[in-house]
Amino acid sequence: MGKVRSLFVGLLLLCCLAAAAAMAEPKEKYKDPNQPIGFRIRDLMKRMTLEEKIGQMTQIDLSAATPEIMKKYSIGSILSGGGSVPKVQATAEEWIEMINGFQHGSLSSRLGIPLIYGIDAVHGNNNIYKATIFPHNIGLGATRDPELVKKIGAATALEVRATGITYAFAPCIAVCRDPRWGRCYESYSEDPEIVRAMTEIIPGLQGDIPANSRKGVPYVGGNVIIKGDIPANSRKGVPYVGGKDKVAACAKHFVGDGGTIRGINENNTIIDWHGLLSIHMPAYYNSIIKGVATVMVSYSSWNGVKMHDNYQLITGFLKNTLKFRGFVISDWQGIDKITSPPGVNYTYSVQAGIHAGIDISVIGAFIEGWWEKATWCLKHGFGVNVIQSVRKLIPSPIGLSIAKDRSDMWENSLSIMTPFNHSEFIDTLTDLVKKKVIPLSRIDDAVSRILRVKFIMGLFEDPLTDLSVVTHLGAQPHRDLAREAVRKSLVLLKNGENADPPLLPLPKKADKILVAGTHANNLGNQCGGWTITWQGLQGNNLTAGTTIFSAISAAIDPSTELVLHENPDAEFVKSGNFSYAVVVVGEPPYAEGYGDNLNLTIPEPGPTTITNVCTNIKCVVVLVSGRPLLIQPYLPFIEALVAAWLPGSEGQGVADVLFGDYGFTGKLPHTWFKTVEQLPMNYGDAHYDPLFPLGFGLTTKAVVAE
Repeated sequence: MGKVRSLFVGLLLLCCLAAAAAMAEPKEKYKDPNQPIGFRIRDLMKRMTLEEKIGQMTQIDLSAATPEIMKKYSIGSILSGGGSVPKVQATAEEWIEMINGFQHGSLSSRLGIPLIYGIDAVHGNNNIYKATIFPHNIGLGATRDPELVKKIGAATALEVRATGITYAFAPCIAVCRDPRWGRCYESYSEDPEIVRAMTEIIPGLQGDIPANSRKGVPYVGGNVIIKGDIPANSRKGVPYVGGKDKVAACAKHFVGDGGTIRGINENNTIIDWHGLLSIHMPAYYNSIIKGVATVMVSYSSWNGVKMHDNYQLITGFLKNTLKFRGFVISDWQGIDKITSPPGVNYTYSVQAGIHAGIDISVIGAFIEGWWEKATWCLKHGFGVNVIQSVRKLIPSPIGLSIAKDRSDMWENSLSIMTPFNHSEFIDTLTDLVKKKVIPLSRIDDAVSRILRVKFIMGLFEDPLTDLSVVTHLGAQPHRDLAREAVRKSLVLLKNGENADPPLLPLPKKADKILVAGTHANNLGNQCGGWTITWQGLQGNNLTAGTTIFSAISAAIDPSTELVLHENPDAEFVKSGNFSYAVVVVGEPPYAEGYGDNLNLTIPEPGPTTITNVCTNIKCVVVLVSGRPLLIQPYLPFIEALVAAWLPGSEGQGVADVLFGDYGFTGKLPHTWFKTVEQLPMNYGDAHYDPLFPLGFGLTTKAVVAE
């Protein structure tokens, strides 16, 4: 009898323990981090309505978002485009507070699916006030240093996370084949092999995949995510994000965006299949092998077919052949642009884009609910600049204006809002699925990819950001890294004539030095586009950094007299008794189509400054530009010429090399043409006759201090 009683008590205890364990487990299996990711995805998807699935396929701009909208529509993601900010000069703490507010809205939805927040962090976290601004990609291509680029990716990830953001729309792995293209500075090189090498930025942004990883089994999350490791049995093509100090990356713009006719932005790339695979596709192979989480589709066309409508390349090649298992995202209103004019047949555009294989559609700004949006933002202290948020609708070549105050902002925004919005996209796509125009399997494919990335990132376990990370924004180690990148990116194109001693490195001790040019003391000019706003800004009040002039002032001997004159006339130069001059000129900031340029001349007063100064005293010209420019007419009277590209916030890197603390090591990432009539001209072309060939770059040695 005692044995029976003991057995009964034991069974009762086991039942109690089992019941307790069952109570401890999440009721919804998708919330259990101990479950395999594939199981979590399937469990969550079987609970989702069609409308909730399509909500996950929708990305809206900050200007269109409120916590209530996130909850009501189960919106999957938000973006801050260039200049889309909580308020002008918002702090990291204010970014975190705002994004956590949106996240609370998402978490309060029926299924509590966390949002993913994206930003154009293309040379550092460049939209954010006081972030470190690294050189643009063209300068990084000149370094030929993939390990340096990987470190920049890791630093950028920390600065993006410091603002509560989890997704960077980077890197751009376009292969720019014509410098007339306004996005050429976003390309590492005209050489696909250099671009392939620079995909090392992806493990910097997302984390390293161990060298012994095996193909065949999907990556399983849980605590592994926080540790930043990945199992050895990970499968090629599966996205990987390594922890809370990492972000999801985005390889863009798929594919051929750098090969359009005459470099016209969003135009047609005419090339055969072999050329597409050998020139424009290779960096995507490397990106997928390295676990890139997302791929963004290009506005451009391939042989007349819009990429946003290209089933063959998006689904057939990227997803099926290359086995990419992350999500595919449109560019800003890219689905709308399938038709011309954009949005003229919105139902067709949605059908075509989703059928092609786009998983997330970036909707942009909207009209509906604008007053509710304004009320919520003002209540919480966030004066969102809608003028900047809908940046791509405003044709301004020098950056976007800022509304005088919040009431003006909301009133003025009405006239420029896009007629298409998230609710129209959701309703249109829902109707297409219900009418069986788009199969439910296509929706399930998209949503499973989106959820896979969110699970891998650990967003279900850690959706909110605390303030402990804010110290990473603009941290000194990151600025030191940017300064190193500037040094290594500089390309020395000329350094005296054969019979003359070289001008560089410059002596720090001299009687009197002239610093001239529009770009010598202008932080906005040296940072370029995609800095604080979409088109960039001019002047020194946009963010924190060091101008080239300030860097020169700090580098020279205290006894040396330094004179700054932006555009001196010849008489001033002749009578100044200068030992030598540093002339810093170049392009104003620009982005995308506003940078398309068929002439590629140095804007005035640059040529006048070069002529006035360099025909009268020894000079080094530092060219600050997003691409090679027409320089041949001025070469005879320029003693030394340096291509500095768009160096970013740390101008000290320029002075470090000019004055010999470090030697010149950079190599041209692009062919430097003699005349624009030669374009397009790339290494290996039959008509290749450059002023300076791809890979050219003189070297100097560091000066040993006495």
